[in-house]
Amino acid sequence: MKRRDFLRTGSTAFAAAAGVTIIPSTVLGKAFGSVAPSDKVNLACFGIGHRGGEIIKALHNTGLANVVALCDVDMGAEHTLDLIKRFPDVPRFRDFRELFDKMGNQFDAVSVGTPDFSHFPITMLAMSQGKHVYVEKPMARTFSEVELMMRGAEKYKVATQMGNQGHSEANYFQFKAWKEAGIIKDVTAITAHMNGRRRWHGWDTAMARFPDGQPIPETMDWDTWLGTAQHHDYQKDFVNGQWRCWYDFGMGALGDWGAHIMDTAHQFLDLGLPYEVDPIKIEGHNPFFFPQASTLAFKFPERGAMPPLTITWYDGMNNVPEVPEGYGVSELDPDIPPASNGKLQPSKLNPGKIIYSKELTFKGGSHGSTLSIIPEEKGKAMAAKLPEVPKSPSNHFANFLLACRGEETCRSSFAIAGPLSQVFSLGVLAQRLNTKLVFDRDKKQITNNPLANALLVGARPRAGWEEFYQL
Repeated sequence: MKRRDFLRTGSTAFAAAAGVTIIPSTVLGKAFGSVAPSDKVNLACFGIGHRGGEIIKALHNTGLANVVALCDVDMGAEHTLDLIKRFPDVPRFRDFRELFDKMGNQFDAVSVGTPDFSHFPITMLAMSQGKHVYVEKPMARTFSEVELMMRGAEKYKVATQMGNQGHSEANYFQFKAWKEAGIIKDVTAITAHMNGRRRWHGWDTAMARFPDGQPIPETMDWDTWLGTAQHHDYQKDFVNGQWRCWYDFGMGALGDWGAHIMDTAHQFLDLGLPYEVDPIKIEGHNPFFFPQASTLAFKFPERGAMPPLTITWYDGMNNVPEVPEGYGVSELDPDIPPASNGKLQPSKLNPGKIIYSKELTFKGGSHGSTLSIIPEEKGKAMAAKLPEVPKSPSNHFANFLLACRGEETCRSSFAIAGPLSQVFSLGVLAQRLNTKLVFDRDKKQITNNPLANALLVGARPRAGWEEFYQL
């Protein structure tokens, strides 16, 4: 089998066909950094500034990838220069469709580090051409888009990874080991919180329309930036991270941080989709941008022998949840990437979670932060009973590239990350409409609100962009 043909099969299809167990390359004695260029995954990169640029660096630094193409709608803008200087001889494009047309036979996988709403068309086109996909979290903006992406990954048998990088670090392996050993069991409630300052905090919540348009920068392809979204005139408060503020483009604090806080509980407690999402508190509601603070209750039913469970999400600078006695100090995970201003805003309670079971209470941070049993004295008394936690054989980026090569399985594949992203999309609808949603988990429909149910799909894509929903 030729190298490119092998890479396109995906690890799942290869393993099933060959009837073998995939062995990590480290076990085979091949160090990541010594992989020959001809054996590396050829990577086309979409979104090369800000977080997208950090993803590209991390993938390249594994020693497992060749960066063969760069694409950004504002190619040459200040935030893209670092990657251009790093890969000066790599072909550059502003329109992802042109890159696929001209170089589609020259790469095996893609990285997608663009705004939330634009993940979908790039990802669907890539999968339809047999390309493996690493896409930043959340997977997409709407419930339906995530559903189509999950189906696409299954149809085209490609490796897929959502970019919640802590899902390959200590918290992932600890939660898995503690759940299997019965340390984490009978969980009935989880508090998840992100109380740092967000970009839209302090905006006028009486805003009655979108801000006026401005001249489009000469370096920017604005039509391609809009992609499938409805038309908007260019505005500086729509780009360079500001897109996260608006329902039309982003997923707010929940989509940004939920994947770093709720991910392991969602997977290993087999939560799936909620049957109800209740906006307990919406402070500063506005139909265009996210609330100044919100408290959302996601209610999940019994799953086998596991009891019903409610995740209560808190965001907003002063919307800090109560903590149990013996909670202790909230420490900041040093692995959390800094914000675009280079630092995390101080907060009264750092991003994280509190997990309540019938017998034990756990606290944890975000990303790869491990859990601890509280109060501390109880945790110390149980230390001898806690199972050994294995070390990660690969970080999130190497895990994806090794999966492209058929040597590992993606830990945050679309099959795992998709339902989690759909939880966020339901939460965002509850924020946007400021109303409780009742959800039929089997039919995947909202049963108490026709408008909310229609927004699972959202507005029709702009003319000329319909094809990506048919791939």
